[in-house]
Amino acid sequence: MNALVPLPVLLPLCVTGLKLAIGPRLHRLQRFISIAVLGAVLVLSVLLMVAADRHGPLSVHLGDFAPPVGITLVADRLAGLMLTVSSAVTLLVLVYSLGQGMADRDDQAPVGVFHPAYLILVAGVSCTFLAGDLVNLYVGFEIMLVASFVLLTIGGTATRVRAGSTYVIISLFSSVLFLVAIAMTYAVAGTVNLAQLAQRLQEVPLGVRTLLEAMLLTVFAIKAAVFPLAAWLPDSYPTAPAPVTAVFAGLLTKVGVYSMLRTQTLLFPGHRLGDLLMLAALASMVVGILGAVAQTDLKRVLSFTLISHIGYMVFGIALAGHGSISGAIVYVADHITVQTTLFLVAGLIERRDGTTELTRLGGLARAAPLLAVLFFVPAMNLAGIPPLSGFIGKLGLMRAGIDAGGAWAWALVAGSAATSLLTLYVMAKVWNLAFWRDAPPGAEEEGVVLESAEDDEPGDDEEGDEAGDEEEGAATGPPEPTGSGRAAGSGKAAGSGEPTGAGSDLPVPAGAVVAAGFLGQSITTTRRLPWPMLAATGAAVALGLSYTVLGGPLTTFTQAAATELLARTPYIEAVLGR
Repeated sequence: MNALVPLPVLLPLCVTGLKLAIGPRLHRLQRFISIAVLGAVLVLSVLLMVAADRHGPLSVHLGDFAPPVGITLVADRLAGLMLTVSSAVTLLVLVYSLGQGMADRDDQAPVGVFHPAYLILVAGVSCTFLAGDLVNLYVGFEIMLVASFVLLTIGGTATRVRAGSTYVIISLFSSVLFLVAIAMTYAVAGTVNLAQLAQRLQEVPLGVRTLLEAMLLTVFAIKAAVFPLAAWLPDSYPTAPAPVTAVFAGLLTKVGVYSMLRTQTLLFPGHRLGDLLMLAALASMVVGILGAVAQTDLKRVLSFTLISHIGYMVFGIALAGHGSISGAIVYVADHITVQTTLFLVAGLIERRDGTTELTRLGGLARAAPLLAVLFFVPAMNLAGIPPLSGFIGKLGLMRAGIDAGGAWAWALVAGSAATSLLTLYVMAKVWNLAFWRDAPPGAEEEGVVLESAEDDEPGDDEEGDEAGDEEEGAATGPPEPTGSGRAAGSGKAAGSGEPTGAGSDLPVPAGAVVAAGFLGQSITTTRRLPWPMLAATGAAVALGLSYTVLGGPLTTFTQAAATELLARTPYIEAVLGR
């Protein structure tokens, strides 16, 4: 079974080379390979999770080089659960993206871009969860960074490039800080292997150990978007295409949380920075949810709630008790699924009505009841309404805070309760504006072109002024009357082989897809949503509900994972063999 540990990392990487060789050709084969690979990664993740639960942590030294020389991968209960949840989510988001037609853009680029970048992202996430040393953890982060920059800027629009550049600058800064922390750790301990560090760091002077802990926490707090290091997130995520935003919001911040959880329990037990973490957790919860209250765009609302609910996870890590660690693990698994689902629903709303601006939406409960259900269930889960799994995680954290006692613990309990109520208020606000009330005057009609190219070809200036500067997430004005609409951007009219230009009067049928510049396509609103998008979102909702149905076994599993993390011995013995 140990031989299976590297496969969730190696399989996507190996297939990426094959897909690059295929290039933009054979679209159906591209899709089949992607779905088959992610399905195989999901099966492998489940097998590793079950094996780790039954037999203890599994480890493998690549190349059969023992620590501290070789690369070590470890799958324990925590890593197995994170792998399983992330694999399920990435598979669903891939199906959603195929329904949206993102992969169809590959025929406009020299090589197929989306599929390889997505698989590399999955490999990076898996590498991070399985990393048994700090260098391999760093490599996992960098793999994700390379892939995520490609996915954030897909389409090549100026807004996405600006947002992607901000994301990369912040990520590179954290990467440099991470490298410095790794170098300092090796200098004082002579190893970067986590199991060996768990033993050797206890002999390091307290001041040096505290400095290393602070540096690693800063790196992971940036990755996890913990306040006050979260200002980059609300401007970076909402500009990306819906499936990219969904997988980023669901997974990439949780990789930072996972790294905090792993290092704090394994390397720094009884850490001195617990009070600082509690302050960061409280500030993240309160500032994030207040930011969400002030927003009127659904994507930005969800981005701020993401920051807010990261605070719950840091809350559990800061208390560092058995109950709090177990509650944090439950909440991480639940939040990956719920936050991803909500961003997928936001993408469906944008596809249907041309905007996620709440003041321009309305009447969706009557016009699209299925869409209303797909939003309502994860929204109530995020708010922590019993008996949903979000309530299970929050209840475990609050109980741990009450048991711990102390001023900071009680402040966190009060802050988490207030944040939960404000989250319910925010979700009710979204429901009232977008679903419950009647559609406002001037609402977008079917056939509005989204995500047009910003830089039109020469001669398209007049048309570019009308539709060429639009971004996904910012709808155009009302469409021209039927029969007089024009294809936006510098591509071709849907269903025709003729280019559109300043003098073109070719109509754009509702629901058509129009080329719009390098690697990008316009998206037009349609009342008939693609069934793969609906099916993937529905499956994500069902996955979130399964945590409620399986709440007992899930809680038992996370309690065992918390015991294993706090004991540290099973992990160390699995790696070092003693």
